[in-house]
Amino acid sequence: MKPYRVLLYYIYSPIENPEQYREEHHLLCLRLNLLGRIIVAPEGLNGTVSGLAADCEAYMNALYADPRFAGIEFKIDEADEHAFQKLHVRVKAEIVHSELPVDPLRQTGIHLEPEEFRQLKNDPDVVLVDMRSNYEHEVGKFKGAITFDMENLRELPDHIAEIEHLKGSGKKIVTYCTGGIKCEKASAYLLARGFENVYQLHGGIIKYGIEAGGEDFDGECYVFDNRVTVPVNHVNPAIISTCYRCGTPTSRMVNCASPACNNHFTMCEACGLEHLGTCTDDCKNDPNLREYDGTGYYGKQTFSYSPVQGFKSRKGQRLEINLTGE
Repeated sequence: MKPYRVLLYYIYSPIENPEQYREEHHLLCLRLNLLGRIIVAPEGLNGTVSGLAADCEAYMNALYADPRFAGIEFKIDEADEHAFQKLHVRVKAEIVHSELPVDPLRQTGIHLEPEEFRQLKNDPDVVLVDMRSNYEHEVGKFKGAITFDMENLRELPDHIAEIEHLKGSGKKIVTYCTGGIKCEKASAYLLARGFENVYQLHGGIIKYGIEAGGEDFDGECYVFDNRVTVPVNHVNPAIISTCYRCGTPTSRMVNCASPACNNHFTMCEACGLEHLGTCTDDCKNDPNLREYDGTGYYGKQTFSYSPVQGFKSRKGQRLEINLTGE
């Protein structure tokens, strides 16, 4: 049993005063020594945090105790250390930026639990549609899934024509993403555009891996923390991505060591060492090249960072914080 936990979660539930709740939530994370990224919006809450097991347990209990979040579901993974370097709790217009004119609380695709999805995914009348960005599905996706060459969910309307042929076909359209949050809006958007028989994988790839073994998910799942990618398939794993430099099969994703480039790409360990973590020879000659430590992950400088940063009153003044909770 590893000492740390990584919690992935979201919930669509109205928050009347997001700014005030952001302050309360930031203070809760400080008290529990959690790090991560959390979005507070009028429509709900979305986050990934890491911390010691007992602290994460206390965090989950605190959210369950709030009537607004009593129905929240957590995807829980183990880790040897924090999966983040910082704590950010921010207020935004949406908990997942989509700009899609839909409300998941009113209409969304039919939720499939992991085991239901596992039994249904190979049905010839089922079409799997990946709602993630291109760099995510390049390193891992379900066998036979339709993918879109999009940078983010805002671009989904530009790709609807690619699945227009499914309208009226009688096929079951099953959307999926990392943790389920994108599919809440994506599936709702498909329904609004006239698609029928729209489903979504509840809890996403991560929950499917935890509860149903991850069968038929090829490659690894991209995650938005220091781990970058995680394995989810414990039944029939396969590698679908190749090294950007030499073409060797690998699911190892890095950022280019050239800060001017910072390209996100897959690279095997051998090429990482040989090419100092860069994607091209031009990048390798960058005079500002970052030191490659074998991970290809370059966090922002944290010399002046403190988790207390960002905890301000609504008047913008720093507050004295009692972290004991007394």
